[in-house]
Amino acid sequence: MTVIEQTADGSQTLFVPELNEHYHSVKGALTESLHIFIEMGLKHSAVPSPKVLEIGFGTGLNAFLSLLEAERSGRDIHFSTVERYPLGPDITDRLSYPELVSPLHRDLFHALHSAPWNTSVRLTPHFTLHKIKADFTTHTFDSNYDIVYFDAFAPEKQPEMWTPEIFALLYRQMNPGGILTTYCAKGAVRRMLQAAGFTVERLPGPPQGKREVLRAVRKGEEGSRLPDF
Repeated sequence: MTVIEQTADGSQTLFVPELNEHYHSVKGALTESLHIFIEMGLKHSAVPSPKVLEIGFGTGLNAFLSLLEAERSGRDIHFSTVERYPLGPDITDRLSYPELVSPLHRDLFHALHSAPWNTSVRLTPHFTLHKIKADFTTHTFDSNYDIVYFDAFAPEKQPEMWTPEIFALLYRQMNPGGILTTYCAKGAVRRMLQAAGFTVERLPGPPQGKREVLRAVRKGEEGSRLPDF
């Protein structure tokens, strides 16, 4: 049975006893998502209307933060996410992310979870959601992406998601200059990303969290990323 737990920054995560694994960092679910996927990924891309692919919809936290960023910036985002085992409303209705992050957008958080699968839904003027209920390892994509949030369970728990073939597939599905971010900074993962063709950099992890995380960039056109400051 999936259990809701509070993390160190006051936000929630889920614990799956069968896997002995959490959906987010226990050091801070919100802090982790903002740092790795929004700051290092979404905001680092200069694509005017980015197509985002998330590997693992999970609690919907990354999608919710991306929606809020779209509304804040006025930047149109098409957000696709692949999930094999969607959570039910018995879990999602109890998640308190909206109250912690943006109470005014509570209805939009729940709309993310209630939106139909396998079709594009425009939830706001700047945010379109496409939830794909599928096994990522066998799914055939019909689009290319500018940003990838690679948020699968850890390699020890879900090794089939962390293979050279998976990263080669993602490289092919990304536009030139596309950005992939992940919380996992293991040397083996970095080397697989490099073998697939990505330029990979280690970056500092979130405050109080992992020491390092990874950002990988698909080789190609220059000028598709924002400069570091």
